Amino acid sequence: MYGFIVNQISGNGKGLKVWKKVETLLQEKRIHYQVRFTERPKHATEIAKELSSRQCHAVIAIGGDGTVHEVANGLIGSNIPLGIIPGGSGNDLARALDIPADYKKALERILIGKKRKMDIGRVGEEYCMTVTGIGFDGKVAEVNQGAKYKNWMNRMRLGGLSYVLSLLQVLLNYRPVNVELTIDGKAFSFLDAWLIAIANTSSYGGGIKICPDACHDDGLFDICVVHDLSKWELIRTFPKTYTGRHVTHPSVTMLKGENVEVTAESPLIVQSDGEILARTPVKVTIRREALWVI
Repeated sequence: MYGFIVNQISGNGKGLKVWKKVETLLQEKRIHYQVRFTERPKHATEIAKELSSRQCHAVIAIGGDGTVHEVANGLIGSNIPLGIIPGGSGNDLARALDIPADYKKALERILIGKKRKMDIGRVGEEYCMTVTGIGFDGKVAEVNQGAKYKNWMNRMRLGGLSYVLSLLQVLLNYRPVNVELTIDGKAFSFLDAWLIAIANTSSYGGGIKICPDACHDDGLFDICVVHDLSKWELIRTFPKTYTGRHVTHPSVTMLKGENVEVTAESPLIVQSDGEILARTPVKVTIRREALWVI
């Protein structure tokens, strides 16, 4: 039996539309399945824990990165693999795992059932799959979550553009701050830091390659610190993040490590997988091969 967890409102209704198509295929193939629909925040985690206790072949998330984040948190510690059929606006984890955007191809992969393990990050009690962003991009994620234009962008299949609009909105008033990082016991200081991205996979925000070399099964975070540059220079540099060419900029510092602690002169928002999780000071740790995925 396959368990499906569907976020009907992800991608401005895309999740439900994708599920209806998937359900038709399951019925045609006579696949035994159970489907549950999320009704509130963290509900997908509860459902995933319940389904994992029934020894499903896999628990499949249909939604965006936030939905996948919740489902994965319910599967940690089990031997049930996570499957993904993209149905959100960003779908960065699906992209990192080379999961097709097409629902038919994504479902076919799940039914083939080839499993592998991936590393995950941890922030407090939350497990994180993609990128933990601190500072500027944490604020952008917070604004983007409640933005009305996000729904409009999703309707036009331009979900990634909503992140850019939120970025420009936050840029008007955001001020960089001095930060301290401790990476595997070694201290680093940065003046006027805009953001710290602690990456298990290469991209966030719908394809922004903030840490282009990050790999989800190498046991290490890639860490990007953007610091000591003007707003105008930040705007000029930002388009390069879609190709990863920003990493050569003198105000971009790239690091690696397993355990990262971040403190700042004023509290900074911490987001991961697009979800607001905490404020600094914060500790982010990696757990190797902690989640089965298809």
